[in-house]
Amino acid sequence: MTPRTAPTPDPNDPGLLAPSETSLLTDQYELAMAASYHRRGMNEPAVFELFARKLPPNRHWLLFAGLGPTLRLVTELRFGEAELGYLESLDQFRPEFLDYLSEFRFSGDVDAMPEGTICFANEPLVRVTAPRIEAQVLETLLLNQLNFQTMAATKAARLVLAAGGGEPGAGHAVIDFSPRRDHGIDAAMKVARSAVIAGCGGTSNVAAAMRYGLRPVGTMAHSYVMSFDREEEAFEAFLEDFPANTTLLVDTYDSLDGVRNAIRAARAGRVELHGVRLDSGDLLELSRASRELLDEAGFTQTSIVASGDIEETKIAALVEAGAPIDLWGVGTDLGTSRDSPVVNGVYKLVADRAGAAWRGVRKLSPDKQTLPGPKQVFRAYAGDTMTGDVIGAADEDVDGEALLEPAMREGTVTSEESLEAMRARSQAQLGALPEALRRPPPAESPEPYPVSYSERLRTAAGVGADAG
Repeated sequence: MTPRTAPTPDPNDPGLLAPSETSLLTDQYELAMAASYHRRGMNEPAVFELFARKLPPNRHWLLFAGLGPTLRLVTELRFGEAELGYLESLDQFRPEFLDYLSEFRFSGDVDAMPEGTICFANEPLVRVTAPRIEAQVLETLLLNQLNFQTMAATKAARLVLAAGGGEPGAGHAVIDFSPRRDHGIDAAMKVARSAVIAGCGGTSNVAAAMRYGLRPVGTMAHSYVMSFDREEEAFEAFLEDFPANTTLLVDTYDSLDGVRNAIRAARAGRVELHGVRLDSGDLLELSRASRELLDEAGFTQTSIVASGDIEETKIAALVEAGAPIDLWGVGTDLGTSRDSPVVNGVYKLVADRAGAAWRGVRKLSPDKQTLPGPKQVFRAYAGDTMTGDVIGAADEDVDGEALLEPAMREGTVTSEESLEAMRARSQAQLGALPEALRRPPPAESPEPYPVSYSERLRTAAGVGADAG
């Protein structure tokens, strides 16, 4: 084997991975296990499933997201010369294993719930069937990508429901203002994508808007207003420079005086005032007073935007109180899911093949038991409302809609969806939730959604019916 050269560490590298470096976005033990499998000839087909054992705190369901970008990373996963040189420098891996990695291409199958699907604890979200080494190497990458994006989409969906009074259709009123609070560049891009899937109406993140074809949305900062001698002068300048679609930030000094100055500036410039943004104070009283000022001045079409560290509980209370707020700019809570910042997805081996025979395998650790064999989720409806899920064997015929669909075959992505299609699915799914599960917080905690195991799985594994 030709000696390889390890790259020189750079302490100031911004941390964005090149496609080849994604191969090393893995826990060390994944490669150690893979090397041992390789040495022992254990590369027969195997099945792994990704699922959440429990729903996170303050969550009664999850909205699955992140599959499309994750599968793209899987198809591009390569071990380049720099990565192989680094692994060789560790003196942990045999030359023949590094040679295997140099030719690594994922060749397996992936079945998954489509993005924008509501899901629950213990339901397989992704099922990977591939040679054991290939399936094992994907573990960290899949969990890293899907746990975070599902967390972000779920938080965004809760905001959508809060802004719509429990109905998803009004969720376009929520705007992603999160990039300055997100945990890095990669997170900011993923939050913007996940938010629009969940039903949000745009993002302040211009890079994400360009990449994903989203609507870039913004107003101005307080620094702009303070850069002029008078607030009205700042408004006049901004309206002159951006007459087509301007929202003015009115709370730098006094919110209601700011609204009055915005009205005067729009009249002076003979331009339409599209919106005013309230970023502090009593949003209920200020929005009512602002609406009154705008309507009295004939600015009945001017929107009121609210921002300033708001979250779904506050939004729901303001909607319930009838606050005349048209748009909600949400930053910290959307980008960090502050009240519940982790989805504890796991990735477990459930079956493998020796010769011609498949065998189901399972983990029996206390509180971490798994069920053997490949599985499918079947969802029942009464009219347009989902009534319960059954987790069954993948080859079972159970009444209801089968949720996991083919996503990759032999290493090739089999279907690609637009964000519009994913968004439409999430809105339909949110609308199909039982009404109690759609209520915005702080509604009384509803009865858990029923998720059970099929009789065949219960019999085979010796477990009870309830899977939630």
